[in-house]
This record gives sequence, C-alpha cells and structure tokens, in this order.
Amino acid sequence: MEQPIIIFGTGEIAELADFYFTHDSKYEVAGFTVDEAYLANTKFRGRRVVPFERVTETFPPEQFGFFVAISYAKLNTVRAEKVAAARAKSYRLVSYLSSRATVFQDFELKENCFILEDNTIQPFARVGANVTLWSGNHIGHHSVIEDDVFIASHVVVSGGVRIGQGCFVGVNVTLRDHVTVGKKCVLGAAALVLEDQPDFSVVAPRGTERAKVPSLRLRGI
Repeated sequence: MEQPIIIFGTGEIAELADFYFTHDSKYEVAGFTVDEAYLANTKFRGRRVVPFERVTETFPPEQFGFFVAISYAKLNTVRAEKVAAARAKSYRLVSYLSSRATVFQDFELKENCFILEDNTIQPFARVGANVTLWSGNHIGHHSVIEDDVFIASHVVVSGGVRIGQGCFVGVNVTLRDHVTVGKKCVLGAAALVLEDQPDFSVVAPRGTERAKVPSLRLRGI
C-alpha cells in the first residue's frame, strides 16, 4: 500500500521529487507546502499547495510523511532548517532511493535523502541525513558523507574519503582516497581534490579558456 507524503517546495527539485516518488517508490504524493510568503499558487502538478505555517491542519503528521525538496541554497542551510521545522511539527521525514542505484547489504538510508539513478554506494560507505546525491556518482568504500551535503552528478568519491557537514560538491569532482573535506566547503565543477581541505574551503578550478579565433575560421570542422 502506498504511503501518502507531503513535499516542501514548488520548484524544479520539488517537481523532480514528485516524479521520482510517484513512479519509483512506495510513497504517494498527496500535496505540497511552502512558506506562506512564497505561496504564489494553490495548485502544483495538479495537487494542493498549502502554507507551511498551517500544513498540519490539512495534512496531519499522524497520517502523512514529509520530504523537503530544496537545493543547496546557503550551503544547504535552508534545506536543513526546513527539515528541522518539519520534525518540530512531528512529521516523519522520508527519503527517496532510486531502484536504479546500487547499494549493498547493511546500507542505512537516513531521513530526507534524495539518491537518484546510477549512484554506486560501495560497501562500508555511510551517507548521512538530508543528503542529495544527484545521478551517476561513485561513493567509495569506507567513505563518509556527513549530514546536509549536496553532491551533483558524476562525482568520484574514492575510498575512505570524508565529506563534512553542509558541503556542496559540483559536477565531475574527483576526490582522492582518504582525503578529508571539512564542513561547509564548496568544491567547484571538475575540481581534483588531492589533499585535505579545512572547514569553509572553496576549490574552484578555472573553466576552459575560450579561443580568440571564432568558429567560422576553423578548418576541418
């Protein structure tokens, strides 16, 4: 039997969460909620949207689970705050684990995680609560992803790595084995991390430089 849930948010991530939960989980999305100040419409994807301040009146926590579908805004702080606020209203936080992700026996799925397709989480790796793993990541053996982390697509986390609370890890980042990344770090797209990073570090490689020659002057293309 499908279990009804409420999703916090009406943005792109909430739309994706609705799709994934609807088509690939035991949960049924019953409605959405946002802070009253951001309530622009009372319907989203054909379902009711209610103010978070009064969400328990329409969707009582004894009957509905809850998922917070928010990005890495303010280094994941906004998402973490909404998770705490939902918990304070006595909601049970649910998670999504794609049927197309690879996990092994004894993997513990914690609350408010969003783990999409083609993630490989090797044995003895641990993933904290309120973690987003976008599609196509490798989480190596004995690695630890702490709470409130957002990892974008096609990231390689080698064995024994620790990624601290609240970090953002961009597309195509590679972390060498047994590297420790402190809390609230930003690892920019395509960063190669070969050594430990202290709290609040920013690793931002430069993008590929644009050639001064326009494409119309290139030969053989």
